[in-house]
Amino acid sequence: MSPRKAVEQELTREIIMDTARELFMKNGYEHVSMRQISKALGYSHGAIYYHFKNKAELFYALVKADFSLLDETLENILKKPIDPQSKLKEVFLGFIEFGLTHQSHYEIMFLIKDEEVRNFQQQEPNLSYEKFAKAIYSLCGNKVKLTEIWSVFLSLHGLVSHYCRSGQTYEDVSSLAETYVNFILRAMLRK
Repeated sequence: MSPRKAVEQELTREIIMDTARELFMKNGYEHVSMRQISKALGYSHGAIYYHFKNKAELFYALVKADFSLLDETLENILKKPIDPQSKLKEVFLGFIEFGLTHQSHYEIMFLIKDEEVRNFQQQEPNLSYEKFAKAIYSLCGNKVKLTEIWSVFLSLHGLVSHYCRSGQTYEDVSSLAETYVNFILRAMLRK
């Protein structure tokens, strides 16, 4: 029996998730196997099964982690000691910046359409959207309708999706994003 080859780094859930995210983005969920992920990492597929029981569980861990990162962005903005209108602007810009800074995360969170993973994309987006909606409602002095909040979210999502597909970064479109957010704010606060 040959001695086990030395590994350069300890295999962690985060390392597996980062590699899986890139493979899912490149090849699509249905075209990636646990064996392909382990091969890309240079480990046996058994090492991955130690951390995740199957590909679906691995994908769900990605979705959950990515939405937690987005929620953390929102929470950090809400903690700032600034006026509600400034916070509202930062929340909108923060969403755009998150999506364009973490494009592979955003794709996993919102844009993968494989039927098998659709169930894994239901709970986390709903919880995250609820936090977003409550923050917007509160920052607008409880004077905005749910349909208006949903419209704002869809507007922000559309901008992020468009620029994700073009490969542009937040830095590339930051002045456009600011103009866009100011336009949304004027419409919301005109009431």
